[in-house]
Amino acid sequence: MKLEVSQTLFLVVDVQERLAPAMHPELFGPMLDNLGRLGAATKILDVPAIVSEQYPKGLGASVELVKTAFEGVEAIDKTSFSVLGEPRLEAAVKAAGRKTVVLSGMETHICVYQTARDLVDAGYAVHVLADAVASRTHKNYDVGLGLMEKAGATITSTETVLFDLLGAAGSDAFKAISKLIR
Repeated sequence: MKLEVSQTLFLVVDVQERLAPAMHPELFGPMLDNLGRLGAATKILDVPAIVSEQYPKGLGASVELVKTAFEGVEAIDKTSFSVLGEPRLEAAVKAAGRKTVVLSGMETHICVYQTARDLVDAGYAVHVLADAVASRTHKNYDVGLGLMEKAGATITSTETVLFDLLGAAGSDAFKAISKLIR
């Protein structure tokens, strides 16, 4: 299914200060790079974003890159693993009025997986950015991606999503997105 800007929402799950050091470095670095691209794309393409934080009193606030990349997006805290388990987040997702959710964040096999599963069950088309999610181990990362795919989510990449949202070359948006990818 082709992604449509008017129907897409970016959702960043729990990329937080005290959890970040535990992430596998081969997954965490690329995730941050791609979250930076995704944040810039929200402005270029005018796609709304939601940021969640899992128990920020214990795990801290979102990492600085997420705060900067998604400037103006208020992080909403939760204690449930799934974003849809928190009434304020569920309401924010519904209020966005979008049918497709592009999902990123931590950890792949826990909060991202449970969110993806619940979004699919709620009727959303879910696209998980394999290069913008992370876990503490590669095994848990792989398990999480597999579970999400079995639940009905599409496993994709940041570049694939951004160019699918563009649809064609030649626009100012295409030039701006192309610069992000280089």
